[in-house]
Amino acid sequence: MNTDKIRQEIRGLSDGKLFFNNAGSSLMPNVVVDSMIDYLQQEEQFGGYEIANRNAELLENFYLETAELINCKPFNIAFMTSATEAFAKALSSIIFKEGDVIITTVDDYISNQITFISLQKRLNVKIIRIKKLEDNELDLEDLENSIKQHQPKLVAVTHIPTNSGLIQDVGSVGKICRQYDVLYLADCCQSVGQMVVDVEKIGCDFLTATGRKFMRGPRGSGFLYVSDRVLEQDYAPVLLDMRGAHWSEYDNYELFKTAKRFEHWEVSYAAVLGMMEAVKYANAIGLDQIEDYNKKLAETLRINLAESGFKVLDIGKNLSAIVTFCGQDNDLENIQTVLKENNVFFSASYKHSALIDFTDKKVDGAVRLSPHYFNTLEEIEKVSEILRRSLK
Repeated sequence: MNTDKIRQEIRGLSDGKLFFNNAGSSLMPNVVVDSMIDYLQQEEQFGGYEIANRNAELLENFYLETAELINCKPFNIAFMTSATEAFAKALSSIIFKEGDVIITTVDDYISNQITFISLQKRLNVKIIRIKKLEDNELDLEDLENSIKQHQPKLVAVTHIPTNSGLIQDVGSVGKICRQYDVLYLADCCQSVGQMVVDVEKIGCDFLTATGRKFMRGPRGSGFLYVSDRVLEQDYAPVLLDMRGAHWSEYDNYELFKTAKRFEHWEVSYAAVLGMMEAVKYANAIGLDQIEDYNKKLAETLRINLAESGFKVLDIGKNLSAIVTFCGQDNDLENIQTVLKENNVFFSASYKHSALIDFTDKKVDGAVRLSPHYFNTLEEIEKVSEILRRSLK
C-alpha cells in the first residue's frame, strides 16, 4: 500500500490538517468527487433521465463493486442514502406483532436503540439486551439461552459501536442465529471500509452500511445487503414504489427478485456513482491491507495515550480504528480545545449517545480519534505529542 500516493489523491489534505475523524465523515478520494462533479455537469446539460440512461452500465458497477467488497452477489445489494435508511428499510420488511422480541446488545448504535424503543412503544415489542463478559465481549451463552427462551423475531448487533473501539463478535452471533433460524441484522456502519467484512462469515440476513465514514464515499450514500433466503421469502419494505415491484393488476403487484426492491426510484445518481468509485478505490487497495495498517495506527495511538496519562476507554479482545479516551478526571473540554487549536479533526461522544456504555464506564463522554489508511505513523506521533503537552 502506497500511503504517499494515496495522500496525493486527497485534495482535503492539502492544507496540512491532521484528520482523525473517519468514523464521523472521512475525506473522499479525488476520483470520487471528480466523478460526481462530472455527472452533475452532464445532468446540467442534458437532464437527469437522459444521463442516467447514458450511464446505466457504469452505474450498475456500484452493485458489482459492493458485492466484491462484502463477498456476495450483486443482486443482494441495494443502494441506500444512508445506513439509517438501510436499517429502517430492513426493519420495515419484518412484520412485528405485539409480544415479538428483538434481541440486541448494550452497545448497539443510539439510533438503533431509539428505533427499537419506538417499536416497543408503538407495537409493544420487547427488547432484550444480552449480557457482556468481564472482558467486554458478548456473552454468547446468554444470547443462545435468550433465543431458546424468547424465540425472537430478530437479533440485531452493531459490529463496531460508534462510541468505542470494540469489535463485536458478529460471526459467532451469526452461527447461533443460523442454528436457531432467527433473522439477523448486522449494523456494519463503522466496519465497512476500515476492515474486511464478509457476509458469509458473519452469516447475517441484513447488513447496513454508510458511504461517508471509513468507506470514504459521499454523504447521502450507503447500502443494504439482503440475503438469498430473505429475498426468496419475499421480504420487502412496507412502503414500496415502482423500483421494488411490477404493478401487475389493479390491486396487486409482483415483487422484483433482487435487493433493488428495497430501493426507491428517486435517488441521486451522482451519489451512486461517487459511492461506486469509493468502493472501487478501497477494493483496489485491498481491505486486508487496510485493516492491518489501521490496526497498527490505532494500537500505536492507544499506547501513546495510555503512557501519557489519558484514560483510554476501549475495552475488548479485538479493537478497531476508533480510539476513545478522556482525561484522568474525565475531562473532555480541555482536550477538545487543544485539538482544535492545532488543526486536528476529531469528534466527541457524550453520555446520551451511549447511555449504557458510558454509565458502566463512569464517564460523561469520550473524545474520539479515528485514523485511517491515509494517515501516517508520523501523524500519530504528532497528535500524541500535542495531547501529551496538553497535560502539562
